[in-house]
Amino acid sequence: MEIWINPACSKCRSAISLLDAEGADYTVRRYLEDVPGADEIRAVLDRLGLEPWDITRTQEAVAKELGLKDWPRDAGARERWIGALSEHPKLIQRPIITADDGSAVVGRTDEAVREALSRSAG
Repeated sequence: MEIWINPACSKCRSAISLLDAEGADYTVRRYLEDVPGADEIRAVLDRLGLEPWDITRTQEAVAKELGLKDWPRDAGARERWIGALSEHPKLIQRPIITADDGSAVVGRTDEAVREALSRSAG
């Protein structure tokens, strides 16, 4: 199990605390420093069952600079969104937890973190 975090994010710290409390075996990825490439973002989106705009933090300053709210949200624009996430990792919703069963969740709630844990319990 891997968790993509921004250490400054309270939701990320909360997710880590819960994983630690449950004795989970996980790897931390500070995705602002270890930036995922477009292929990794595509793979995580597949695991999440989401589209890039579903995991984009549209209230970030860079999102406003790019005018993301006006970008189309369709198959033709998918690669443009993925490129923006890869180029500006601050736009990626956090934390993202990849479970051992091949799925992933956006762990913004305790329930979502527990869901990832249940999918990784071996």
